[in-house]
Amino acid sequence: MGYAVKSEPLCGISSGWSFAGSCTAGSSQRSKSFASRITGIRSWIGAINSLATVVNIAPTQQVLAVGANSTGDRHAATLRWGLVPPWAEDEKIGYRLVNARSETAADKPAFRKRRCLIPTSGFYEWQNTGGKTKQPYYICREDGLPLAFAGLWEEWTKGEAPIDSCTILTTDANELMSPIHNRMPVILDAKDFDRWLDPAVQEPAKLQPLLVPYSGSDLTAYPISTWVNSPRNQGPKCIEPVAVD
Repeated sequence: MGYAVKSEPLCGISSGWSFAGSCTAGSSQRSKSFASRITGIRSWIGAINSLATVVNIAPTQQVLAVGANSTGDRHAATLRWGLVPPWAEDEKIGYRLVNARSETAADKPAFRKRRCLIPTSGFYEWQNTGGKTKQPYYICREDGLPLAFAGLWEEWTKGEAPIDSCTILTTDANELMSPIHNRMPVILDAKDFDRWLDPAVQEPAKLQPLLVPYSGSDLTAYPISTWVNSPRNQGPKCIEPVAVD
């Protein structure tokens, strides 16, 4: 997906809503948890502005996420991309938990109470063409409106400072994605946001039907330059279309 990541099955996530990018890491002092850290429209604007220039996000960088507290009030915050579970002894486990299979997500404790939306303007995926270098693609809505991925988040407190982190749920590729890759992020329809974020909904049977390949016909995918392969590279060049043989 559009956060430039080299791990399978998804790779990267570009700027979401013209903003899903990285931001300055938090201080070493203990911060409030995700569910209570940012509230209100003023904080939303600040979060958006801090992420506005990042088009190529790599694991362990910050992404914007929206979640709900125990009473259902919604909050936005930046989370580290790559889930660090509370039981982990080392935060480096997050490199392996950038994505999580939706088919088995219900087994994770976060599935019951720590679900989130991760907004983005699009995502990247790499197609295996049989050559030495995979061909990157950019996938987004044709009308330029944002997408929202289904995610899970956790708080890790075993280090010098707590880490709020997230993972993006994946599912089988839809018709558009299948020529590029066999997996894709779970993209939620706006009508399903309430159910996904509702802390009172914990039964997998009510949530699993949301975790399916995107059925909308409003996505487009086009090849882009391998410039995007390095997360150090930013800017419009990351999503400019290129011709391929």
